[in-house]
Amino acid sequence: MSRKGQKSGKKKKNWIQKAIKHPGALHKHLGIPMNKKIPKTLLVEIKEAEVGQIIKNPTKTGKRRIKVTETLKKEATLALTLRRFHRKSKKKVK
Repeated sequence: MSRKGQKSGKKKKNWIQKAIKHPGALHKHLGIPMNKKIPKTLLVEIKEAEVGQIIKNPTKTGKRRIKVTETLKKEATLALTLRRFHRKSKKKVK
């Protein structure tokens, strides 16, 4: 089974660069300045919420109440994925 524009058996190159179309969009949606990190608890809360639901921010940064949209869920999921990649690269290989 092949996806659109992708040969079967090969991984898509540069998918991260293509996934990040609007840098800083998640910060803007959440009302958190670019120089501050987005708390993991907030990202998990957004990811677990249903679309259309209004959640309360469990942290003290950014907006207090956030309406979960499909785009916001995708951005939060991507942020959690990229955070995991960053942590893996810190480990030393012997």
